[in-house]
Amino acid sequence: MEEDDLTDDAPKSALELAMARLRKKDQDEGVETRPVSEEQRAAIADVRRVSEAKLAEREILHKAALRRIEDPESRAALEGEYQRERERILADRDRKIEEIRRE
Repeated sequence: MEEDDLTDDAPKSALELAMARLRKKDQDEGVETRPVSEEQRAAIADVRRVSEAKLAEREILHKAALRRIEDPESRAALEGEYQRERERILADRDRKIEEIRRE
């Protein structure tokens, strides 16, 4: 972490202070920070676009299915399935982004 991050007299936002602390913690733990290349940025953006499209598709299908079901138990089961699918898509997105950043 740069010395000026916490000692500069300029007012800092809570976000700036938190980021400075995280950089210091990473530095103390020996975590390397590498800038993301333009190619990686494009790949990450693509992964995010695809996952957002999948989430939107799942939401549309989920709402359509909910309209056809009146039984509360069936609706709850469908809601649970939808939430698990969302979590799977988000976890897959995060895993892919992390893989891209490690390249």
